[in-house]
Amino acid sequence: MKFLRFTGLAIAAGFMLASCDNQGSTVETTEAQEVSAGSGETLSVNPNASKVTWTGYKPAGKHYGTIAVKSGELTVDGENITGGRFVMDLTALDIEDLKDDKENYDKLYGHLQSADFFDTQNHPEATFEITNIETYQSGDTVEDTEEFQSDNTPTSSSQQMVANPTHWISGNLTMRGNSKNIKFPATITNNNGTIAAKAGFNIDRTQWKVSYGDESSAADKARDQFIYNTVNVGFEIQAN
Repeated sequence: MKFLRFTGLAIAAGFMLASCDNQGSTVETTEAQEVSAGSGETLSVNPNASKVTWTGYKPAGKHYGTIAVKSGELTVDGENITGGRFVMDLTALDIEDLKDDKENYDKLYGHLQSADFFDTQNHPEATFEITNIETYQSGDTVEDTEEFQSDNTPTSSSQQMVANPTHWISGNLTMRGNSKNIKFPATITNNNGTIAAKAGFNIDRTQWKVSYGDESSAADKARDQFIYNTVNVGFEIQAN
């Protein structure tokens, strides 16, 4: 089965931006792992048929949109994916909920590009490198953890994940020069040589030093003046 590509990067995405009754949870995140060279056939990701989605939350509301997939490839040996690397163009981030509000769109876009968030002047791209792919077993689950409750608590991991996942994907996500290994469930299919992958999961943006307006201040939480650390990420990828 020949696939892959990251999305979600994704990632990246969404970095924008007292009770704990609602559930959130982020993907398993560890230190970056060694990437082995893959063997087999090389497939190219189709940027026009691929996208990364993101949603960022704060108590007063949320913003959502996409991040363009710039390039990517994966290597396949028989039915097994043996490696892959994908690049996201953070300067091509889109804010879908502000399409009809140019003034606020431009303001938020500029802030997301600044050093408070992606710092695209120094780090215009985010990358994802596959380190491992495993079969998703019938008994596998995704844990939800508590989130600070508000009118706009982030969607939980169990709600964000795709239905009927087929694989676990692990890989190094690099943003702002910081690399962390993440693991998430995905659905991978092969339709007449076209590989499609779809996933949805949550990340903690502060793991990549994106800490603007984070949840560290109890005073800010009491006033609902913060941006959730949790960001919803999704991807739909095609490669052939």
